[in-house]
Amino acid sequence: MNSIRNSVRLLGHLGSDPEVKQLAEGKKLAKVSLATNETYKRNDEQVTETQWHNLVAFGKTADIIEKYLQKGQEVCVEGKLSNRSWEDQEGKTRYTTEVVVNEVVMLGKKAS
Repeated sequence: MNSIRNSVRLLGHLGSDPEVKQLAEGKKLAKVSLATNETYKRNDEQVTETQWHNLVAFGKTADIIEKYLQKGQEVCVEGKLSNRSWEDQEGKTRYTTEVVVNEVVMLGKKAS
């Protein structure tokens, strides 16, 4: 049961090309957005709702994301939720929730 305590699995399309940075420790950091869609009926009308998720990956997973993924591609990711905060230039505290990816599966064709 420990493996499902903080576990997220998402299937969707990348909203942007990955942004990759080299960290001071020699590791890579990859950031990318993922769109997931949910379709349902409301008053006999089909409605599609899109949720956007911020993904981050480190090390070898970041290498794979940098090398093989691009905007529009369908992927399935597995990871954990991470909440963090920081202070912006105006001194305001900002918050974000990210999915720290530990596994990525490429689905379908690479977007053109």
